[in-house]
Amino acid sequence: MFDVAVIGCGVVGSGIACELSRFRLSVAMVEKENDVACGTTKANSAIVHAGYDPEPGTKMARLNVEGSRMMEDLCRRLNVRYKRIGSLVLAFRESEMECVRALYGRGLQNGVEGLRILAKEETLKLEPGLNPEVAGALYAPSAAIVDPWGLAIALAQTAVLNGAELYLNSPVESIEEAGGFYRIRAGKNNIEAKYVVNAAGTHADEINNLAAKPFFKILPVKGEYYLLDKNQGGVVSHTIFHTPTAAGKGVLISPTVQGNLIVGPTADPASGPDDTAVTAEGLQKIAREALRCDASVNLRESIRNFAGVRAATERDDFILEASPDAPRFVNAAAIKSPGLSASPAIAKEARKILEGIGLRCEEKERFTEYRRPPLFKDMTDGERRIAFGRDPLYGRVVCRCETVTQGDIRAALRGPIPPVSVDGVKRRCGAGMGRCQGGFCGPRVHELLSRAYRVPMERIMQDKTGSYILTGETKAGDAT
Repeated sequence: MFDVAVIGCGVVGSGIACELSRFRLSVAMVEKENDVACGTTKANSAIVHAGYDPEPGTKMARLNVEGSRMMEDLCRRLNVRYKRIGSLVLAFRESEMECVRALYGRGLQNGVEGLRILAKEETLKLEPGLNPEVAGALYAPSAAIVDPWGLAIALAQTAVLNGAELYLNSPVESIEEAGGFYRIRAGKNNIEAKYVVNAAGTHADEINNLAAKPFFKILPVKGEYYLLDKNQGGVVSHTIFHTPTAAGKGVLISPTVQGNLIVGPTADPASGPDDTAVTAEGLQKIAREALRCDASVNLRESIRNFAGVRAATERDDFILEASPDAPRFVNAAAIKSPGLSASPAIAKEARKILEGIGLRCEEKERFTEYRRPPLFKDMTDGERRIAFGRDPLYGRVVCRCETVTQGDIRAALRGPIPPVSVDGVKRRCGAGMGRCQGGFCGPRVHELLSRAYRVPMERIMQDKTGSYILTGETKAGDAT
């Protein structure tokens, strides 16, 4: 019997589980995929928003600002990449300047620090390559960029390191209230827990409806992106936004913590909660909007296009509350943008809600945060010499584009939640994230996983369960 079961292991669910693992509680983490951070967390803009956009007085506004303030220190402690670069919301006409002024006022109400409205000259001084027709901008120096899947993995590994039990490949099929606790059937597992937290992202309404009456519906919104090569990483030095519309914050241009440039997203209704198909129409829309801001962005340098799905609802706020008709069941749902930014604050808020409905939280005397192993390419010369002495495999480069070594991969395989797929290695080490997108290192990573788990190469997956790379051996004469 667990005290709490957290369903969903994206950055929100992993953060909640990590927060609960600080206390004398037994925690189950339940995830339908074969790894954590496999949903919206791995396909988003990777922006830590300052907090001027949400409607004042909402949970979204309060938790965005609180989470943004917490993020830098959290990433420092977990050794997760984070960089405060500031953001600009551009205006090209007077009506858009009115929007900028409204966002400024909203940001002041939300408690965002350092906001300024810039004139044309100040804007172009910060970003000389912008469209010279820009009329002005809202400048938010507290905005930042982060490694979202790296953060989620580090949070989940911290939870596991402190006693949480992780159930992967465990899609939740039923939740039964059994008089003081819940019985959860999740894949091959039967899990019992006194309290449940629903952090299932775009499937959160389905999970809620297994335990409680329906009171919200996820309306999934798809966002498509360009990821550009590192030779484009310096085109802008801030995150660049259009003025927002009812559909969202619009197409942005931003550096990434890995040194690339990300451009997107669209904001179109998805065909379902897992619709991550990329479309020609979506990419054309991104191109039009991006080039309107900065014509120097070279979309021909794209190394990958991808799409993520956001968990929007008819309510323009997070749904973070105990269910009105299911005792001891808490929803952390509709966590759309700025969910990543707010995630550290959401974790603490969820714990307080659980305490409010009866969960006793007694802090542990000892709590250990999992600090992600430093990657070879980020080490100083002195640190590299120490790494060589500890493990000579740090001298074998597997991924040339990102300078990822076999030592980096072995360190990931020894972590509390080791990767089981080629993309799982990519999320932890960066192998396959460079210009060739795994064309050189993919087969080598594939082989290393096969050896580490002592299974045939046909059993190794690209990403999710069933995504096998090899399906058999071609015999002479089979090809036509």
